[in-house]
Amino acid sequence: MKETIINLRNALRPIYGDRETEAIIRLIFHHLKGWSPTDIIIHEDDNLSDFTKSEISSIMHRLLNHEPIQYILGEARFHGLDFIVTPAVLIPRPETSELVDIICDRAADAPDLRVLDIATGSGCIAIAIARTLPFPHVTAIDNSETALKVARENAARLKAKVDFIHADIFKWSPAPASLDIIVSNPPYIDESEKKDMDANVLDFEPASALFVPDDDPLLFYKRITDVALKALCPGGNLYFEINPLHAEELSRLVEGKGFSDVEIIKDSYGRDRFCIATLPNN
Repeated sequence: MKETIINLRNALRPIYGDRETEAIIRLIFHHLKGWSPTDIIIHEDDNLSDFTKSEISSIMHRLLNHEPIQYILGEARFHGLDFIVTPAVLIPRPETSELVDIICDRAADAPDLRVLDIATGSGCIAIAIARTLPFPHVTAIDNSETALKVARENAARLKAKVDFIHADIFKWSPAPASLDIIVSNPPYIDESEKKDMDANVLDFEPASALFVPDDDPLLFYKRITDVALKALCPGGNLYFEINPLHAEELSRLVEGKGFSDVEIIKDSYGRDRFCIATLPNN
């Protein structure tokens, strides 16, 4: 096995660097053998079966083609849970898990909250909230039926109660004053940012879930904010994951629509990544 790991490192390091290569190796052996990092060390002198060697070789060649390891293995870790992922959905990011933490920390003592997740994708936000908050009523929408199929599978697998709706947020609205929380991680990357992005994102993740036109980068936020004005009950909260490039503009937009206590919060990398606002009581 030692030789196999050396071959993986030599092949992957030029593309992924030392740290990410080691993380990928851990994921491969956890997926194929169920091994922890300690197990990998314990078994480093073992002989691998021809089948395992063949699987590792196949995975390595796909990685060399810049295909994300999460799509290759069909799963991604998010908020302490293992989610099914396919090229129909975005790979859940650590920053998005931070958004879930913010929501669940602020609403930890409030049972039976009515939550809507817009553009749910894999369902990661909705499912993590459903499993963390005390007895929430969680609804999630997406305009991709293929993505919702993945989200439903995740909810069933993780035993999370979420109502999924196939809908276009530009045409669909929830009932007035029917929600306590609206959360969304909508498409927010400017088209012009593509030139600086890695091939593993551009060539494999769904573009419709990533990019917005340069001339209207806040189009999803404008619509969702308008929806939230009517759908949130007084005192309800709006939570966004955002593009740091447009943090100030978005803050002004949300405040201008009538929300109060508008906050821009940085992620663990120090970037303006989240916008939080409250619908006033009057």
